[in-house]
Amino acid sequence: MRGRSVPVVIVGRSAEQARINRLVADAKDGRSRSLVLRGEAGIGKTALLDYAESVAGGMRVLRVVGIESEADVAYAALQLMFMSELDRLDALPDAQAEALMAAFGASSAPVERGLPGAATLSLLSEIAGDRPLLCILDDAQWCDQSSIDALLFAIRRLSADPVATIFAARDGERPFPAPGLESITLPRLGAADAARLAGAVETLPSDVTDRIVAESGGNPLAIVELAAHATEVPAVPAPVTPLPAAGRLEEHFRRQVRALGEPTRTVLLVAAADHGSALPTLIAAAAELGGEAADFEPAERSRLVHVTADGAVFRHPLIRAAVYQDASFARRGAAHRALARVLTDPRDADRRAWHVAAAAVGPDDAAADGLEQVAARATGRSASAAAAQALDRAAQLTSAAAVRGRRLVAAARAAYDAGQADRAVELAVAGAELSVEPGEVAEAGWICAQVAYERTSPAEASRIALEAADPVLVTEPDLAVSILTEAAWCARDAADTALLRACAERLRAIPDGPTRLIDGLVGFVELLCGDAAEAVEPMRRAFIAARDNAGKATLERLNAAFMGLLIGEDDSAVAMLDAHVAELRSQGALGWLPYAQEPLVLAQMVTGRLRDADGNVAEAIALAEELGQELEVVVLSATAAWLAAARGDHARAERMAALVLDDSRKHGMAAAQATWALGLVDLMRGDPQRALERLESVCEGSSGRDIMVRAVPDLVEAAVRVGDTDRARRVLPGLIDWATYTKSAVPRALLLRADALLDDDGDGDADRCFEESLATERCGPYDQARTRLVFGEWLRRHRRRTKAKEQLLKAHETFDRIGAHGWLPRVRAELTALGESAPGDADAGSIGGLTPQELQVVRRAAVGMSNREIAAELFLSPRTVGHHLYRAYPKLGVRRRAELGQLAL
Repeated sequence: MRGRSVPVVIVGRSAEQARINRLVADAKDGRSRSLVLRGEAGIGKTALLDYAESVAGGMRVLRVVGIESEADVAYAALQLMFMSELDRLDALPDAQAEALMAAFGASSAPVERGLPGAATLSLLSEIAGDRPLLCILDDAQWCDQSSIDALLFAIRRLSADPVATIFAARDGERPFPAPGLESITLPRLGAADAARLAGAVETLPSDVTDRIVAESGGNPLAIVELAAHATEVPAVPAPVTPLPAAGRLEEHFRRQVRALGEPTRTVLLVAAADHGSALPTLIAAAAELGGEAADFEPAERSRLVHVTADGAVFRHPLIRAAVYQDASFARRGAAHRALARVLTDPRDADRRAWHVAAAAVGPDDAAADGLEQVAARATGRSASAAAAQALDRAAQLTSAAAVRGRRLVAAARAAYDAGQADRAVELAVAGAELSVEPGEVAEAGWICAQVAYERTSPAEASRIALEAADPVLVTEPDLAVSILTEAAWCARDAADTALLRACAERLRAIPDGPTRLIDGLVGFVELLCGDAAEAVEPMRRAFIAARDNAGKATLERLNAAFMGLLIGEDDSAVAMLDAHVAELRSQGALGWLPYAQEPLVLAQMVTGRLRDADGNVAEAIALAEELGQELEVVVLSATAAWLAAARGDHARAERMAALVLDDSRKHGMAAAQATWALGLVDLMRGDPQRALERLESVCEGSSGRDIMVRAVPDLVEAAVRVGDTDRARRVLPGLIDWATYTKSAVPRALLLRADALLDDDGDGDADRCFEESLATERCGPYDQARTRLVFGEWLRRHRRRTKAKEQLLKAHETFDRIGAHGWLPRVRAELTALGESAPGDADAGSIGGLTPQELQVVRRAAVGMSNREIAAELFLSPRTVGHHLYRAYPKLGVRRRAELGQLAL
């Protein structure tokens, strides 16, 4: 029976075939779709991929098979997929084209994390411009993580492009998580379908068919193989408990391989050891072991392998596994050494290093050095997972304990950057035990702190970071400042005053660190601990230094910009953060973008740029989810809750707040902001007692001296409404200190509003405070509208109807314009009480009906940016940009792009 052609038959998969038909049809209609096929070896995934290709008539098909030997070679799968499309790179934005060239080893330029994903998105869209595109990745569990990350980023953002993507991943191998993608797990065939499949392969006696059905366990490949080799089916009487399908198949293939001659098994072993090499490379390596091209022929006759100029392709991965695993350790090492000797092209340096490592027996410092170089190249291409793997293996091969420790800590950092938190901690702990350098031990502790922030709590992260910084306070001040910056912000996020004070003590103990940065951080800590008098000026100096020096490091600039918000430098902070986010976009620094958008959104929120904040927070949450920044999603959700409350979407505000408040990691500041959002909802609903209870927890402690100091006027309003002004006066000193020591117009305007609310006897003092608050320059439109609302309510209660109407109409106009619709019912209720008709909803031509992403697209289109330019900046495809514009035009009451510039956007 050997050598006969086994037909490809699909039985019992009608539902899966129908799903593939819909996916292909949707892509042809311009709707991007994706699917993951999961299941054990031999379950029929590849057959369904073949079916997808057969029904993709007219589509461009890019098909890649994951290769185990290249699973740790950065961007290997992506390079295979796009090998024939590299001439299209000129159509991509320069930074994206350079990123792909660097990813593929054609450039040594460093690559920002996430930029290969953005480039992959643009390239897929470009390829699909000619005709609909079908991308197929078989054995996706063996595709390198860098390629998978880039592809997943891209396909999640393809919506209006004619692109279909199907992954097939085998159970029991490396995990293949693909959150957000539809997934189908293929079941084994039932007895009837199994018998049908066996009969389609070969006409067999019923007793043989029964044995095949029993032995195969419903695994389609096992059925096909056993039917095609029916004489080999063991004569086991039925009923019989089926053997595990993969084990049964492996044994079946192993017997076939053992039946071959030694020369053929040698060339097959070389092919199995490096399944990605072209045929000349395989032949050259085989020659080192006494083999030649003709030795493949017996294996080809047995249909175990198919040989072309491109290489040797095993009919099924289990055949390759059987060849490799059946060889002795010594023979496998000889094959790897032979491959290493013939892989002399510089482009094969990574694969050569891995072969040298695979052949190593015990410690091998030369092999370890080679893998460390592999890691350095991977890091430069933003392939952190590949770098972590290379450094981990390098450490295993290293003879000196101290060097092994250094490499383990470096592997831990790479693993953390790749989103592999558990592995990062394991490597960091192991590395710290072996390291002798204080800096390496401190780095290991820093990594553990960063993981603790996501996994445990910001407070625990701060404690770990404080301990990590201790050994390097004097010897490595710059590293100490970096770690203590992390500790201080974690303590801030935890709203833990004791930890904040511990951070200040250590910062003061650094003898030769960057003085202005340290002073600013100490000031920041002191402000949160309640000492505004000593805090503001050092914070202001740090803010001005970062504002005037665009070359400062990302983290320092973000810290300084947030300090600007805390000292009332709102407009400057917004401008600084806006410019910084734009710079990160141009660099493709996706990993940093959500962290930079977090303070930007807060700044836009408190300055009344609510629509901009909406767009940024939606994008930041989506990015953070894609990048695995789980706690950042929680933090951003607190801001999203506040914005939803301001918009009047109470259900969303409560849902997002619950996500924050139910999180076990106890992020104190995010919890305070989420509670602030719920307090606003209570005020809007007319429940000031509940609002007061919530807002008291927001305005007390360190959270009340953070951005939430701006919630004090809301608490005062709630307290006045329930007639308990004493509770308001207890938190007023925090707002007074803020206004006094910052000397900023913003806190002064908020303090004047609070004073006016508390002075409700109608003697004119309240009137004066309201007027002065409204006259204060640089106070944002949201806060001004809030002041006009409570002023109008005050005026109506004091029977000053004309002036009340004036203030309420201005409040209504501002709330409507900026999108703070949650306050409109209260304004309208006041106008109705005055006997006035309330204004209606905004007319056509307003931006109120746009989604956050539509608004981002429209604003860029209005200033003349092309679809390609907008797509590059927002990490979308040009077609998706066009789709957003198409949907936005009728909402805005325009018909063409040129009219956008005439709108107030």
